[in-house]
Amino acid sequence: MAWFNWGKSKDKKKEKEQIIQEQEEFQADVEQESEWGQQESELDKEDQPEYELEQDMTEPEQVSPSQSELETFNAGSEESESEISEDEAVEEELPKQKKPNLFDRLKSGLKKTRDSITDKIDQVLVSFGKVDEDLFEELEEALITSDMGMETSLSIISELREKVKKEKITSTSGVKQAIMDIIASKLEDEDSGLKLNTKPSVIVIIGVNGVGKTTSIGKIAYYLKEQGKKVTVAAADTFRAAAIDQLEIWAKRAGVGIIKHTEGADPSAVIYDAVQHCKSKGIDVLICDTAGRLHTKKNLMEELKKIFRVIQRELPDADIETLLVLDATTGQNAVSQAKTFSEVSQLTGLVLTKLDGTAKGGIIVSIKSELNVPVKFIGVGEQMYDLQPFNPHLFVKALFDN
Repeated sequence: MAWFNWGKSKDKKKEKEQIIQEQEEFQADVEQESEWGQQESELDKEDQPEYELEQDMTEPEQVSPSQSELETFNAGSEESESEISEDEAVEEELPKQKKPNLFDRLKSGLKKTRDSITDKIDQVLVSFGKVDEDLFEELEEALITSDMGMETSLSIISELREKVKKEKITSTSGVKQAIMDIIASKLEDEDSGLKLNTKPSVIVIIGVNGVGKTTSIGKIAYYLKEQGKKVTVAAADTFRAAAIDQLEIWAKRAGVGIIKHTEGADPSAVIYDAVQHCKSKGIDVLICDTAGRLHTKKNLMEELKKIFRVIQRELPDADIETLLVLDATTGQNAVSQAKTFSEVSQLTGLVLTKLDGTAKGGIIVSIKSELNVPVKFIGVGEQMYDLQPFNPHLFVKALFDN
């Protein structure tokens, strides 16, 4: 028993000696690291400029943890408020930014159509060294395949033959200029501008769904407001889901008022309330949205007739513009739509949208030539100012300007 206790005490003594040794080694390591740290600190101080040494010698202000956290939070709040105010300032400045040149926008928007029509005509003209009947036939084919339409293309080439013979044109460049003049003459119309002389005047927008009616209304409203006119829009398309909400968004963007009822309400009742509002508030122009659904042609005709009856009864002497909105990307189908709607009401003008997204811009010549309805606006982009009043000569210049 005594031997066991002696062995146990011996083991404890060894453990104690080992612990003391480890502590001494650890303390030596700590002292060595401290010496290294002090040397590095002295080296850093030598490298620093004098003014930094002076700053280091000043004791920092003692701040409680809670106060420091609070200041950090407040600083973050001030920074976010600054960012918000800057964003708001940018938004306020956006409307004041200089608008791009309208011709440049038109030229850019007609790029696909220009690549389609002008390139084909240029290829034909380059391949022919002289002006003869073969040249006319090739130009005729180029126009037909560019969505000018069969009748319109034949008419243009027929006039070209006469012009070349009469003016004795012998160069291909002269032929190209002659084509430009003929197309421009076909697009010209004395009534290309809006007739809005009465107060209030009325613009009725018609067209099938998906052609850009709502967007066009917002852009026309913006265009008229920029001219200093007071504008109100009437949400008379109560048939299509979300049509009223979409029109309200565009009215806010354009900065004009809107008269609306609930979905499914009588469209003519909306028009009646809008007319009364315009008369009482001294509004210059009322723009009326209407439902577009060719699949219920009879209902559409009756609804439109009722709307026009309300307008003519309440504003018997008012100027009324009936604008048909057409999607340029549909090509020759747009001509069919125009013929159908011309049976519904007496069209006073066309709005051709999405010209920037199609190579079928030649359809504008076909529609004007076949229906003799003036084009009043063309859409060449998504911005508010990208719906432009139609100018035949600028259109043709942008179309053939390479």
